[in-house]
Amino acid sequence: MKKFFDVFPSLQVDDKVKQLLEETIVERVSSTKKKDFLRIYLVSDRLIEKEYIWKAEKGIEKMLASFQVQVRIYERYHLSSQYNPEKLMKAYRNSILLELREYSPVEYNLFKNGDISYPSEDKIVLTVEESVPARSRGEELSRVLEKIYNERCGFQVNVEIAYKESKGDRHKEDDERKIAKQVAEISARAMSGSAAEEVQAKEDGNSRKDNEVPRRRTKEGALLEEKKGSMLRQKDDMNQGGFRKKEFDKGDFKRPTKRSDNPDVLYGRDFDEATMNIEDIIGEMGQVVIRGKIIRMDKREIKNEKTILLYDITDFTDTLTFKIFVNNDQVGEISKDVCQGAFVKIKGMAVIDKFDNELAIGSISGIKKIPDFTVSRSDHSARKRVELHCHTKMSDMDGVSEVKDIVKRAYRWGHPAIAITDHGVVQAFPDANHVWEDLWKAERAKRKEAGDGNPDKQDFFKVIYGMEAYLVDDLKEIVTGDKGQDLDSVFVVFDIETTGFSPIHNRIIEIGAVKIENGEMTGKFSTFVNPDVPIPFEIEKLTGINDEMVIGAPMIEQVLPQFMEFCQGAVLVAHNANFDMGFIMENAARLGLPRDFTYVDTVGIARLLLPHQAKHTLDAVAKTLGISLENHHRAVDDAQATAEIFVKFIPMLKKEGADCLKEINAMGASSPDIVKRLPTYHAVLLAKNDTGRVNLYRLVSESHLTYYSKRPRVPKSLLMKCREGLIVGSACEAGELYRALLDGKADEEIAGIVNFYDYLEIQPTGNNKFMIDSERVRNIQSMEDIENINRRIVDLGEQFNKPVAATCDVHFLDPGDEVYRRIIMAGKGFADADNQAPLYFRTTDDMLKQFSYLSPEKAREIVITNPNRIADMVDGDVRAIPKGLYTPTIEGADESLREDTMRNARERYGDPLPELVEKRLTRELDSIIKHGFAVLYVIAQKLVLKSEEYGYLVGSRGSVGSSAVAHFSGISEVNSLPPHYLCPKCKWSEFYTDGSVADGFDLPDRICPQCGEKLIVDGHDIPFETFLGFDGDKEPDIDLNFSGEVQGRIHRYTEDLFGHDHVFKAGTISGLQDKTAYGYVKKYLEERGRIVNHAEENRLVQGCVGVKRTTGQHPGGMVVVPSNYDVFDFCPIQHPADDKEKGMITTHFEFKYLHDTILKLDELGHDVPTMYKHLEDMTGIKMDSVPMNDPKVISLLVSTEALGVKPEDIDSLTGTFGIPELGTNFVRNMLIEAQPKSFGDLIQISGLSHGTDVWNGNAQDLIKDGVCTISEVIGTRDSIMTYLLHKGVEPKQAFTIMELTRKGKVAKGGFPEGVEDMLRAHDVPEWYLDSCKKIKYMFPKAHAVAYLIAAIRLMWFKVYHPLEFYATHFTVRGDDIDYDAAVGGIKVAKQHLKEVNARLKEEKKAKDEDILASLQMVNEMLQRGYEFLPIRIGKSRAKTYTVEDGKIRLPFMALKGLGDAAANTLEKATLEGQQYISAEDLQSACNAICATAKNEGHMEYGIVSNTIMDTLADIGALGDLPKSSQVTFF
Repeated sequence: MKKFFDVFPSLQVDDKVKQLLEETIVERVSSTKKKDFLRIYLVSDRLIEKEYIWKAEKGIEKMLASFQVQVRIYERYHLSSQYNPEKLMKAYRNSILLELREYSPVEYNLFKNGDISYPSEDKIVLTVEESVPARSRGEELSRVLEKIYNERCGFQVNVEIAYKESKGDRHKEDDERKIAKQVAEISARAMSGSAAEEVQAKEDGNSRKDNEVPRRRTKEGALLEEKKGSMLRQKDDMNQGGFRKKEFDKGDFKRPTKRSDNPDVLYGRDFDEATMNIEDIIGEMGQVVIRGKIIRMDKREIKNEKTILLYDITDFTDTLTFKIFVNNDQVGEISKDVCQGAFVKIKGMAVIDKFDNELAIGSISGIKKIPDFTVSRSDHSARKRVELHCHTKMSDMDGVSEVKDIVKRAYRWGHPAIAITDHGVVQAFPDANHVWEDLWKAERAKRKEAGDGNPDKQDFFKVIYGMEAYLVDDLKEIVTGDKGQDLDSVFVVFDIETTGFSPIHNRIIEIGAVKIENGEMTGKFSTFVNPDVPIPFEIEKLTGINDEMVIGAPMIEQVLPQFMEFCQGAVLVAHNANFDMGFIMENAARLGLPRDFTYVDTVGIARLLLPHQAKHTLDAVAKTLGISLENHHRAVDDAQATAEIFVKFIPMLKKEGADCLKEINAMGASSPDIVKRLPTYHAVLLAKNDTGRVNLYRLVSESHLTYYSKRPRVPKSLLMKCREGLIVGSACEAGELYRALLDGKADEEIAGIVNFYDYLEIQPTGNNKFMIDSERVRNIQSMEDIENINRRIVDLGEQFNKPVAATCDVHFLDPGDEVYRRIIMAGKGFADADNQAPLYFRTTDDMLKQFSYLSPEKAREIVITNPNRIADMVDGDVRAIPKGLYTPTIEGADESLREDTMRNARERYGDPLPELVEKRLTRELDSIIKHGFAVLYVIAQKLVLKSEEYGYLVGSRGSVGSSAVAHFSGISEVNSLPPHYLCPKCKWSEFYTDGSVADGFDLPDRICPQCGEKLIVDGHDIPFETFLGFDGDKEPDIDLNFSGEVQGRIHRYTEDLFGHDHVFKAGTISGLQDKTAYGYVKKYLEERGRIVNHAEENRLVQGCVGVKRTTGQHPGGMVVVPSNYDVFDFCPIQHPADDKEKGMITTHFEFKYLHDTILKLDELGHDVPTMYKHLEDMTGIKMDSVPMNDPKVISLLVSTEALGVKPEDIDSLTGTFGIPELGTNFVRNMLIEAQPKSFGDLIQISGLSHGTDVWNGNAQDLIKDGVCTISEVIGTRDSIMTYLLHKGVEPKQAFTIMELTRKGKVAKGGFPEGVEDMLRAHDVPEWYLDSCKKIKYMFPKAHAVAYLIAAIRLMWFKVYHPLEFYATHFTVRGDDIDYDAAVGGIKVAKQHLKEVNARLKEEKKAKDEDILASLQMVNEMLQRGYEFLPIRIGKSRAKTYTVEDGKIRLPFMALKGLGDAAANTLEKATLEGQQYISAEDLQSACNAICATAKNEGHMEYGIVSNTIMDTLADIGALGDLPKSSQVTFF
């Protein structure tokens, strides 16, 4: 006989199995003659559950896989005298059930449903219901049980089967149905003719002398060959691996798309063959017929006016691509019906695509439309349930369904309401609200149509706004039962060891205690306690206490009175006192002993006195205080250590001002540090009215800002303060109540927990099935155990008059969606990701079935009645975000805006104003003030003035430049009036309103006819309506570009204006993007050895896209809450990415949802205003004096001549490198193709470069084909309205057509009825109409003009002040400068350009593209004859490129690897004429500067390392400085 692991030393099993088997003995091992069946005879002193024996068998089979051997372990136990038949049954019942389930469903159900009694020590009676199966199989069941008890476990008992009258027919039918189901399952698992079973039968004979219950064993079949492998193996059979020639001859293109009279045929011929599953297509099977849903469509134009239509189709078993080759003129006809979302049946050839090397369907001979074959789940119950626990994609990397889909499903099913309860956040609320509003809008229209003049939404479907909070119980006191005792009282510090965690179900096995008087240990109490039950294996491993040690010990009935006598008059102390006192209180109650204790928890004291310690376990605290703890988890030793800890704590508490126990509780009042260290429980919070919504937002905010640690925590103390308007539910298995029941907490504690909640929650047993296999949950061994927990919660609801609601805990919408969550969970590292609980949205009938183990009446109550009662408590008009616009107030804003605007206009255009200007400004101002928008203009005005006060101009973006008021109030540089001349001296003006002049900047120079002064040209002809809508009631969105150098100061100024508690950064939410989701899918498939084609990969990727990963902040968005409101009235707040160190607070909702409610200021950081500042400082030339129509400058758009270089020198036909908006390869090509000749043309280019489907396939073709010029195509959204106005179209109609076109609605659905005829009647050409039909998005003209004003200004400096331009460009945008190319000259620059272009041809990388742009600028400057000066100490600055002797000096930052902070240090150490005797001396001075700065709180200076110094020396930056200060004479 040998120890188990001496026989199987290389066996790999999990730790639990290993621990159980380590002390077992192998008596013998035998095998069959064929060596295909191995028997292992095992002896153990400890009971081992059957599941672990089976795991060991599987482990050995795996270890011997090459022998293909089946393994069976036969165990015998030498059990302690603590066991008797009844105790063994209690400990081993689940193992017996497990064996019987494998053996026979009849015996399994008889045993499971039977009643067991123990009339004597040697007799067991199993009473079962009278039935034919029971009579026929009872004797066999008795034999099996006796074999287990007597032969395996060493008892001598008789098992007798007794019979009782059968219960009702309904129950009989249920049992028979269960049995039939289990028979079917086992039959499916079993392999007929199993060789192992045959051998077993031969060896065992009928008597089965071994102690093993007979089993039906199965072997896993061979794995199906993966599709990809099959594809690769068949490549040799193909014509070079692609679609075969015969499959696509030229005739295919010429055939009509449909060759059948059957209206269901969409393409090709009719066919009737049966379909097969896509997953069953293995390699090139020839002709196949499949059905599926088209989930993706693409098209690829090829030669000779031909197009390939590519489709991904899925039948939800797998996904494939199919292709159709057609003429270009057939594309529209086919793609109209064969489109994304369509359900079709396809006949074609299964082939390997030569381009993708993937299995695909080619040679399509027919496509037919079919109905949606997916099982569209519906709720047919007469009265519907309400789901009160539902997660969306906003539950971080957990939920995988869109909130809009969930809300729509609940509404479609006829459910009265749906609750949205994401983990710790409420970021799905706005979308849920939008969906609800759409549903109500449609419903209201229906009701009005039906005659209801005033539809009431109170009886309409509700969205209940809630959250599954991470609740922390911070209400538990450190001292319980305080009676005024002080710290000089008598204390008994004690510890207990138990058979488990439940004071109800488990027993005490040891008590150790130490008495403390006047700070001295004066007595001890120590004893084992006989629990009268076997000690579990885990407890023996933990404590070292086994059955033999406690068998002779006194029982608790004797020990507890003795212990209480020892504690007489003392305050009890324990580490994690609630656990120990729970057992003392429970046992005292059983014995009728008094329970009026005062007790102190040293864990709570440790959290107070050692707040920075990560853990406060007994061993961790002992280690911190230098106290020995040798035999941890033995009561006597733990009590001794706890006593020593408490003695040390007493003076520490007194020092903190606590002289009595009451003051300890006051010290321990909830604090963020304590909350962050306490365990969390799930709890569902539902807002029943608007007060509740605001309180919920307050809780979300505090949980993120104050109590965040790994997750946003809600302390109970805070919840109690904010509970008004909230409904609190007990949540899932991670809830406080469920955990307390699992741990077997005392009834008193359970009662306290139940009373805290407004309703209790239970869920389908499948949700918690994972606990059966969990090592951490010892009390759940079967589905019946889970059912019993639910029954207990139902009973508690009745006992305490709390409604019990059944919920699904929805994490995905439909059963098939669990694969997406599986992928996400696997990506997060969860080992059990493939074992997804059925957390899908269930129908009412489905939920009733889930609780069929309750009475029908009770099931309907918890599934239907109670959830509806809770939903009825919620107001129907709760909105996620209040309706209306809430802007901050500035006293006198209306008058101030009108006065400033008109004053500035009169100063420029004269008084009285030209009629056109007067009318435009009056109309705008009246509209702005009427709708309450003046304050927004005044705020923007203040911000611009503040920036200019700092010396930085501000650029506008977006459509704000459409507003003339924005221009004359100083907000925007864009003048939206019609093109005009203006005399700066006498104010004479002339406007062009007939469309004959595209842009004011294109007017030729002219002298004032009245006074002879040179006239100013201006005006871009932009309608006001594009900014504030036709009626002027659209909320203005004022975006401003501030210099990045001043942006932070502007943000702080905004806070100063409105108050720090009313100004917040606009938050953002980041979900999984395609690329990241692809990584998750790829990793998941690779880890499981699965190979699927790209089409199936894409399907899985799209199911994961959008799942929330993190949060962030808008680069410049500042949200302003009115002073008479609180931010929680609108949304919660948080730190971006929950990172407190960033010091910023953002809105919890993305601003796009708040846009119509509160003000956002777009205070963006931008390079252009920074470049303006540098250029003005270097040249003394003000930006507003730069001409906009200089011919040389305009020539750069199509020529390099003004730069003095040839196109081949700089590899460009334009001179626009480094110019914002005009320097990219795409725009430079547009410039060459379009040949713009004016500023108006340039506006067209800018608009076309930013729009969608406006250039490629649209304007580009019109210009190429000579239909029109760049000046005539549709370039910006505004040009549509102005063009139509000039054509005589009525203004409102012109505005509407512009809006429909620029939003892509004309492209999607065409013009509204009659509009095309109307436009033709106004001489609008056909090409214009066709162009409108292609546009998906259009850029605002004002935005384009603002960008181009900047571009022209910078181009002017590039032509006339090149050194200052290049120095400024590299200072602001020189992060990627190539130092070697800069100092090496044209040859080096050209070589490096060649290298980076070669890299980009191989792979497009953003970094290489940035390097290319920088090298292009370096080369251009060198080609123009200007040079860079190398880095030199004493001359180079940190980041600024300076002009020196007609050249540009490179700064320290031009050196790769040298960061901002080190560069700042080098500048400070060298630029003021300091002298150093060596490099060593310089480095010391640098690091001294750094140290001093850090001591003063300045973090902008950094260490200058040895590496940096060596690099500076290598490039000659140190001049002739020696390396060391040491002098040598040799």
